[in-house]
Amino acid sequence: MKDISKSALLTRPDLHEATEGEFKGWRTWTFDSFLNQSGPFWHRVDVDRRVHCAFRVQKKHLNGHGNVHGGCFMAFVDYCVFAIAGLVLEGPGVTVALSSEFLEAAREGELIEAAGEVTRAGGSLIFVRGELKSGERLVLTFSGTIKRSKQKLST
Repeated sequence: MKDISKSALLTRPDLHEATEGEFKGWRTWTFDSFLNQSGPFWHRVDVDRRVHCAFRVQKKHLNGHGNVHGGCFMAFVDYCVFAIAGLVLEGPGVTVALSSEFLEAAREGELIEAAGEVTRAGGSLIFVRGELKSGERLVLTFSGTIKRSKQKLST
């Protein structure tokens, strides 16, 4: 089994680990100003090497009907695609495709959790699929494609 301790997902210079609160021990990236304002979105890697992502719905995440805004869900999905692919990405990448099926609404205070898998990791493209849940309730399914980039991450 490949040693993941040196993975970019776990060693990026902009990685922040929560030291208290609900997400203690979870990590997030700090270089992306859009995500900094949209989130906070979090990820962690289990001992079985599965990546999990989560966020707690706040008022700022809601649309005019009091449900999580579709754009917020898509921003979180994009974050999840990169977190899930992080153990094989080994550097920067760009989103080339993102697809989702909105199944249920979510409201303020709910914990939204994501799990997924890399379905294929080739030389230039990585394919990911997953789902978002609130408790046992499936709220969204997604798939995404990342293109590996030679561009360096700016911090």
